[in-house]
Amino acid sequence: MSSFTQNEIDYLGSVLLGRIATVGRDGTPHIAPVGMFSYNADLDTIDVGGHDLRNTKKFRDAARSGRAAFIVDDLPSTDPWQPRGVEVRGRAEAMEGPEPLIRIHPERIVAWGIDTGSFQRNSRSAEGPETSSK
Repeated sequence: MSSFTQNEIDYLGSVLLGRIATVGRDGTPHIAPVGMFSYNADLDTIDVGGHDLRNTKKFRDAARSGRAAFIVDDLPSTDPWQPRGVEVRGRAEAMEGPEPLIRIHPERIVAWGIDTGSFQRNSRSAEGPETSSK
């Protein structure tokens, strides 16, 4: 069973640019845009790739801390105002290999404008649904 709704999975597959957040050795947050990411249906993870990924700060941070967040969002309309997005927070693995990647195992998912079609957020742990408007 997926931690994501079908609408969230479809949205993740339609967006071209996301951002990954990690935490540096000194506790400083680091966020970087990424254009290579996908939802891995077999593992229910977000897999983030990229050019020369093995030699990036985000890869080193994920390997060291084992934590990351990922977000995709856009604004399909400004009149009416319609923001939408999906944020995923969780455990991260820095995967070595011929095609290195950062694999994020969802622990918390926050989505807005995807299933609700409004500003109401769908915020939940990966284990079960919990709807919130905060």
